[in-house]
Amino acid sequence: MGWLWGSKKQEEAPVQQTSKKKICCACPETKRERDDCVAQYGPDSEQCQKLIEAHKQCLRAEGFNI
Repeated sequence: MGWLWGSKKQEEAPVQQTSKKKICCACPETKRERDDCVAQYGPDSEQCQKLIEAHKQCLRAEGFNI
């Protein structure tokens, strides 16, 4: 009757519910500043490096592996 009620593997599978934000929605303040700087000066500019690093740190604090 496994086919009717589901196999034992399906019942034992852990349920993963993540309430974590999506990376695109995390850290909107640092993201906005970083994006504005990169749009104006380019991603390799020295002016933007602090903002890029600040955004990465914020994402790490939110639990993202950056």
